[in-house]
Amino acid sequence: MTPKTRIITRREEPVRFAALGGLEEIGRNMMFFEYKNETIIIDAGLQFPEEETPGIDYIIPNVTYLEERKKNIKGLIITHGHYDHIGAIPYILDKLGNPPIYATEITREIILKRQEDFPNSPKPIFIMVKSGEIHKFGQYFTAEFFDVIHNIPEGIGIILHTPIGKIVNPGEFKFDYDHDGKPRGLDIWKRVGEQGIHTLMLDSTGAETPGWSLSERVVERELEKLFKAAPGRILTATFSSLLDRLAEIIKIAEKLGRKVAISGFSMKSNIQIAQNLGYMKIQKGTLIPLEEIHKYRDEKLLILCTGAQGEPNASLMRIANREHRHIKLKPADTLILSSSIVPGNERSVQILKDNLARQGPTIYHFKMLDIHSSGHAPQEELKTVMKLIKPKFFLPIHGYYFMRMRNAKHAQEMLGLKPEETILTDNGRMVEFHPNHLRLTSEQIPAYYVMVDGLGVGDVGEVVLRDRRALAQEGMVVIITTLGRQNGRILKNPDIISRGFIYLKESQQLLEDVRRRIRGIISRIPFRQPLDADYAKTLIRDQIGQFLYNKTKRRPMILPVIIEI
Repeated sequence: MTPKTRIITRREEPVRFAALGGLEEIGRNMMFFEYKNETIIIDAGLQFPEEETPGIDYIIPNVTYLEERKKNIKGLIITHGHYDHIGAIPYILDKLGNPPIYATEITREIILKRQEDFPNSPKPIFIMVKSGEIHKFGQYFTAEFFDVIHNIPEGIGIILHTPIGKIVNPGEFKFDYDHDGKPRGLDIWKRVGEQGIHTLMLDSTGAETPGWSLSERVVERELEKLFKAAPGRILTATFSSLLDRLAEIIKIAEKLGRKVAISGFSMKSNIQIAQNLGYMKIQKGTLIPLEEIHKYRDEKLLILCTGAQGEPNASLMRIANREHRHIKLKPADTLILSSSIVPGNERSVQILKDNLARQGPTIYHFKMLDIHSSGHAPQEELKTVMKLIKPKFFLPIHGYYFMRMRNAKHAQEMLGLKPEETILTDNGRMVEFHPNHLRLTSEQIPAYYVMVDGLGVGDVGEVVLRDRRALAQEGMVVIITTLGRQNGRILKNPDIISRGFIYLKESQQLLEDVRRRIRGIISRIPFRQPLDADYAKTLIRDQIGQFLYNKTKRRPMILPVIIEI
């Protein structure tokens, strides 16, 4: 009897993927791919603080998983120069072992400019990339780069060649349009699709927005109309990194004979970088120092400002609060907010507009006129890219869950993909890419917020934030109790200090009730030497906290202080 031949098939290891930010929020974009002992990272951005993170400067990705495997990191690819894609670099570069950063020229310059504020961060190692170039990373990964249109120059998309197939991440993009309203540059998407793409990953920020992008040509025409009609000074606020828009605004100002002043350090730096690299050609004498605007007639001035998102320390907020050193609004001023509202900033932008409006200028924003075009592709552009690339699998990225879910639905409708072929994952959740399927694993790696607060990075955790929220919402009560060291008895009436809870002068009866309860608490503690002050403070905190809640239905933070004499 002939023995059966055993056929052994080698099972290929999967490419593993996880996002450390950017899925579940707008910002903090960072993701990585790993295969065996090699890792490729894409982007390292920050997120601006939310209402739930009081006092925080920035939120950055948690790189604990990568830090433990930093010897495996072959490179950090940056898709473009916006802070939500580069802002975390100074904080994490050392933790990652200072891997080479693959970036275009203007992105490199923006990163280097930001690094000047971080002298203790390691000096970045750059490898310059251009559209059409192919770079090899170690043994298993190769990246092919292609141009995408965003609202900052030199945005790049990536075709990542991996052992399981080609994965496309185009970064953030939108379509560009000619003067007849026809989209330009679709050939590049067709060429990508001809390569036989395993998985397409698409930005989901615009997945809920119907239609096509507003052409920048339309934005330019609308801005020029407003500029021509403005009787006095023009103040235009937008993102400091929106370099294409800023270039057009300056060009229109030159056409109308207006001088341009810049209010905002980041905007001034970015315009200087764009000038140095030839992306902005500004006539000699167009730009004037901000402190010299009083030397020119109002109808000859245009002022570019940062702070259209209501950032507390940006120039527009200082103008709104009447705190700007050089700019005081006048009724004849025209104020143009040439940006949309980043989700989560709605309240701060509304307060900003209200405070500006109280000073009398004429204000225009993107809901009133076509004066802003988002850098994120809306539904029809996303669907067009899906049809041109025709991937086997789809993984939506960048955005809240609902945005990504809508993007996955678009892929199912346009490409006939099944739900299991359009994976929805979250920050920190590991996904396996196999040749013939994707698998969402149960493995969860650290992806919780790392807060930057002043000079501290990561030292403000959930406990500190919880205390800050409690202080902001309910206030605090400090109870100072003086006890005799020899007998444990109260030596003087407890002192009570309230901040943000009650007004003491109008709450004398409640204060007396609290003091009486404190005396009762202390009298029931068996006396021992040495005095157990921690036990006493715990009783005061718990029992007085419950008493105040019963009386007021509020839970202030209780801070007991025991003084022994």
